[in-house]
Amino acid sequence: MGKIKILLAEDEPFLARIVKESLESRDFEVKHVDNGTKAFSLFRDYQPDICVFDITMPEMDGFSLTKDIRKINSEVPIIFLTARSLTEDVVNGFEIGGNDYLKKPFSMEELIVRINSLLRMPNRKTQQNNEELKCTVGEYYFNSVTQDLSKGNQLIKLSFRESSLLKLLVESRNEVLSRKTALELLWGADNFFNARSMDVFITKLRKHLKDDPGIQIVNIRGLGYKLITQ
Repeated sequence: MGKIKILLAEDEPFLARIVKESLESRDFEVKHVDNGTKAFSLFRDYQPDICVFDITMPEMDGFSLTKDIRKINSEVPIIFLTARSLTEDVVNGFEIGGNDYLKKPFSMEELIVRINSLLRMPNRKTQQNNEELKCTVGEYYFNSVTQDLSKGNQLIKLSFRESSLLKLLVESRNEVLSRKTALELLWGADNFFNARSMDVFITKLRKHLKDDPGIQIVNIRGLGYKLITQ
């Protein structure tokens, strides 16, 4: 089995050197670039197992880079490194497809724990595609494999994570979907940042389903979410 490949995009030379050397000393293979444009150019050829991106970079920032990568790859884990800690930045990072968020300054041990946690997550896409779900959700028709949600002539192409979360809600229809269960299955861990990310995706699903007033996704405080259909 080959080394785990990490694509590191960080424009601070001193920090980048420390991160790269520390990861390589733990037997990771690391490719480093100093801006988002270079990172995106390298991504296709290098095919990393995980990405570590600074948010504030020249030419293309980490958020823009992640948006472009998610157009061609919905699965590779992405960790953001940033000095910014505003709640809207955290939410935005998860909404566009980030998997974790590490505030500077950070310890290398913490970064390595985050990397290993994401790498231990199962291949969710393979698992869930083996369990096809086609069903009606109120006035909508949902296909979990093609990730389509349709109503009449309206077709909504869901992201992988939107489809996975809706599938869990449908399977628990009219019952509570445990927040902890959903976070561990789809995000790999029950923690604050992942919980904020799931809240974003719940909001997105509510918007997708808004044309049927008989559908509700209800927050059951302290427990999870319930999909209610009439």
